[in-house]
Amino acid sequence: MSYPPLSDIRQNLDVQWYRSPIDPKRFRELSTRSDLKGWFQAGGHLAIFILTGTLVFYFWYQQAWLAFLVALFVHGTVASFFGGTAPHELGHGTVFRTKWLNKFFLYLFSLLSWWDPFDYASSHTYHHRYTLHPEGDRENLLPLHPSVGKTFLLQMFTLNLLTTPGRTFGKGGLISTIYVTILGAFGKVGSEEIPSIEWLKALHEDQPDQFRKSIWWSRILLAFHGSVLVISLATGFWVIPLIISFASFIGNWLAYFVGLPQHCGLQENVADFRKSVRSMKLNPVIEFLYWHMNWHTEHHMYAGVPCYNLKKLHMEVRDDMPEPRTLVGAWREMLDIWDKQQSDPDYQFDTPLPPTARTTRRRKQDKAESSIGDLAPKGLQ
Repeated sequence: MSYPPLSDIRQNLDVQWYRSPIDPKRFRELSTRSDLKGWFQAGGHLAIFILTGTLVFYFWYQQAWLAFLVALFVHGTVASFFGGTAPHELGHGTVFRTKWLNKFFLYLFSLLSWWDPFDYASSHTYHHRYTLHPEGDRENLLPLHPSVGKTFLLQMFTLNLLTTPGRTFGKGGLISTIYVTILGAFGKVGSEEIPSIEWLKALHEDQPDQFRKSIWWSRILLAFHGSVLVISLATGFWVIPLIISFASFIGNWLAYFVGLPQHCGLQENVADFRKSVRSMKLNPVIEFLYWHMNWHTEHHMYAGVPCYNLKKLHMEVRDDMPEPRTLVGAWREMLDIWDKQQSDPDYQFDTPLPPTARTTRRRKQDKAESSIGDLAPKGLQ
């Protein structure tokens, strides 16, 4: 399908988003960034990664192979959230009050997970401004397939070599990511027949400065992970690339199961995040690893609120929101939607709202309420 240039979209598409009303004073409180909470979230996640990586090395050194495999699976599960999840919130610039700490951890997690924070900043800015309006947001291109095939799940629970879940922006498996990174280092992309590549090229044409930064970042990724490989070969410690360079491709199961429900099966071309975004209740451990993005409707509605305050935000607006799904409930809903879409490709789920919900705005929203933090690159500010 052919789409107009993104520069035209910015001029012509003005989505008047509905946002649930909230007391302005309480909103300012919830929008406050905290270095302490930022260290707990970002530093805590990194500390868990270092701990599990240390256990992988220890069991490898002791040749305790069963314990090694278990530790490697846990380490990969933890590291899977470095690719996309951690850089997502750090990219918004809302985790730390101190700006350079946001940038430091953004680049660190992106480096470890082969993530491109520059192309993603462009893509995700459009995603927030035009959520599921395909002419302006092709970061998630519907319909998304909630895959549970045997070969797919085998990669999700072991080493993800080739799989790109759904039709979404971002890294795929290890082999495809290395291939795309090598192309990116030379300023190339793959075939435009692939929807994610068409979107990437549209972003490059729209934001050439970000494209140049992306090229240099791809070169940095190759240099860093190439150095890790050389060091491992020189020392004989072949486990080092597993701990550092390949970790985010091992045990992708949990990141996949909690990440796909964000938009899968929901409505396009609506100005109500409650219809196009899905929130879920998760246990505290998974919610921490997922950087609280299970409160995804609330995040889209008020993207300037730090992730660690999203549950409190939900409590403020819950009477105006759909009931959050459970993880199992979300997957049952998605699979049911997918079954319906096989006979009716245009079918999209209309999320029911509670009787207390409003549907029209009572006042004009101020700039803070529509903020997406510090996400937008200079060319999109």
